[in-house]
Amino acid sequence: MAKTSMKMRELKRAKLVEKYAAKRADIKARLQNPEVSLEERDVLQLQLQKMPRDASPVRQHNRCSLTGRPHGYYRKFGLGRNKLREATMRGDVPGLRKASW
Repeated sequence: MAKTSMKMRELKRAKLVEKYAAKRADIKARLQNPEVSLEERDVLQLQLQKMPRDASPVRQHNRCSLTGRPHGYYRKFGLGRNKLREATMRGDVPGLRKASW
């Protein structure tokens, strides 16, 4: 199990990303515009830098929904490898079974 503080930190990051998503997208779109002057570009870049670091979606990390484990995460199921295996063995995941050849 991951520490509760790490799970809470990820939740906090997710909330910040959601809060600043529109503002970040607007600034980034204006930065991509080739008709923007260099001075205005510098101002926009500063605005982007002044936002909280955790407002960037790149800083989020996928975690198992049951254990909070950050590694061995399967996006399709939202579970870590251990819990996915357990669920598969119980038959909780339709269409998934242990390989045998």
